[in-house]
Amino acid sequence: MLLAGGFYHSVLTTTAAGSAEERIVRGNSLSPLIEAGDRIEIYYDVREIRRGDIVAVRRPGRPDPIIKIVKGLPGDRFQLKEAEDGEDAANILINGNVLKNSSGQPYKFSGRRKKMISLYEKDYKGVIPGEAYLLLGDMVSGSFDSTRFGLIDKGEILGKVEPAKTEIHNRKNK
Repeated sequence: MLLAGGFYHSVLTTTAAGSAEERIVRGNSLSPLIEAGDRIEIYYDVREIRRGDIVAVRRPGRPDPIIKIVKGLPGDRFQLKEAEDGEDAANILINGNVLKNSSGQPYKFSGRRKKMISLYEKDYKGVIPGEAYLLLGDMVSGSFDSTRFGLIDKGEILGKVEPAKTEIHNRKNK
């Protein structure tokens, strides 16, 4: 199982690029990109991680990996900017641009989530350190992501995630 997501079952295969594992997602933090019940493939042997990649990450205290979107890379400048709607919330800017989800809505964090990111902004002087990544779900108010557990070290990333070939076929035929 994978928390988005957790997995219900998995099948490990070997490809030319290395090993891959098919799993079924539970959870909705990446909806509409990946829905609960979707089949995904995790490709291990990751060499390069890019902005926008969906990755599987193992978190302490959780039996199943989670999947999130890479939004910030090592060396990126990041900061919080107070949201313009008058609420006590903030947007995250990466390299001067407001981060947005797959629907084009800006992420907006308040409370503990805002505090977590502000601590990293202060500690790292607004620059994501080498080998660290900012991971978010697709929900604009946050999910179990970097706003809860902080930046992720590259060594914690298990692999890249893509919809399984059967899932792509099923979505095209809907």
